[in-house]
Amino acid sequence: MQAMAEDAVQRFDEMRGAGAGGSSHEPILGYAPGQRMLIVDAQVHIWDADRPDRPWPAGRAAQAQKPYPVSKEMVLTAMDEAGVERAVLIPPSWEGDYNDLVLEAAQAHPHRFAAMGRLAVEKPESRNLIAGWKSQPGMLGIRLTFHIPEHRKMLFEGTANWLWPLAERAGIPIMVYAPTSVRKIEEIGARHPGLRIVIDHLALGVHARGNLAFVELADVVRLARLPNVAVKASALPCHSTMPYPFPDLHPHIRRVYDAFGPKRMFWGTDWTRLPCTWREAVTLFTEELDWLSEDDKTWIMGRGLCEWIGWQLPSSKLRVPSSKFQGSSSGSGSKTLLA
Repeated sequence: MQAMAEDAVQRFDEMRGAGAGGSSHEPILGYAPGQRMLIVDAQVHIWDADRPDRPWPAGRAAQAQKPYPVSKEMVLTAMDEAGVERAVLIPPSWEGDYNDLVLEAAQAHPHRFAAMGRLAVEKPESRNLIAGWKSQPGMLGIRLTFHIPEHRKMLFEGTANWLWPLAERAGIPIMVYAPTSVRKIEEIGARHPGLRIVIDHLALGVHARGNLAFVELADVVRLARLPNVAVKASALPCHSTMPYPFPDLHPHIRRVYDAFGPKRMFWGTDWTRLPCTWREAVTLFTEELDWLSEDDKTWIMGRGLCEWIGWQLPSSKLRVPSSKFQGSSSGSGSKTLLA
């Protein structure tokens, strides 16, 4: 039996074969009468097939989250079904350092997609890309992964050190997935206070489940002292040992909220590896965490992310006064699946 996360893709394939159109579902309407809540997924992958004219790195095919390509059309259909209005598209690490698909999607659907592109920090020619990085239509920042040995080595041996000051000066936000390496990211964030960093998936290891998944959460929570660091509360159902509404996740989510507050805590899914439906990943936050206020949900579910990475909000009434970084205050007190 295939995972529930494949359901929308399977339905898309069936509709495509039958010649049917996309879903007519509307994005979620808010929690006060007549108000609309902007739902933005902080991480969704799309990718193409491994083929001779666009080859993947050797040995990475087995790491793909699905045994088939996932297109922007599949994602749009599933987003409409789940009530997700926007998504940040991220090229998956197993495909290599291709940004063509995410940029094409963001340019074709600028009100639905934005891109955080990959950068090969080990290549000298990558330095020349920084000055014009955000001039690429649809590109809002960089996404780095340091979760496999060959990538983690680049972080600790200094291969990536050239990037931090250049990205800081250029105003390029960076999303980084670095399980077991949070303290190294803390050093970088402290050394470069003008560099906006997002810690992906709360830095949880890919395979860990239950309380074991959160053994290093204290390191993540300590990052809240740095106002230039935010966290992506994404793919969390993947780490639960219980069915929806995943009650074993709730205390950990609360701990992160208490540290970072709603303005530096961004909801997301990593949709193609979810063990639940996309809609359930939404309602985990919008319906099951009764300690979140309606304003909290507005920030966590999309507004905060858009402000952080510079994605223009769709309505002027959602705008907030600009500041260097959003709220440094705390919350209540004020097959292998790789990313």
